[in-house]
Amino acid sequence: MLVKRQGLIIWFHQMKHVKHIKKYGHMIHVSKKLKYAMIYVDQNKLNDTYHSLIKLPFVTKVEPSYKPFIKTDFESKVIDEEKEYEYDYKMGI
Repeated sequence: MLVKRQGLIIWFHQMKHVKHIKKYGHMIHVSKKLKYAMIYVDQNKLNDTYHSLIKLPFVTKVEPSYKPFIKTDFESKVIDEEKEYEYDYKMGI
């Protein structure tokens, strides 16, 4: 059974708090320069985790990822022959 997960981006003051953030989900990435971490959490536990993270004193901001809600069905690049003839412009004077 696959569990739907969603990312959370957590902005914090100092790098020493990264170990504490690891307890809330599966940590994917940590930026030392910009001081943020990205963790994945189950979607059914997202609100609880979000509110518990925002209450921590060293966390400045928590942003959810919108990746699960983005449409990923794309059109094909292959042009149909019928459409190709529709756009056949006659060049000439």
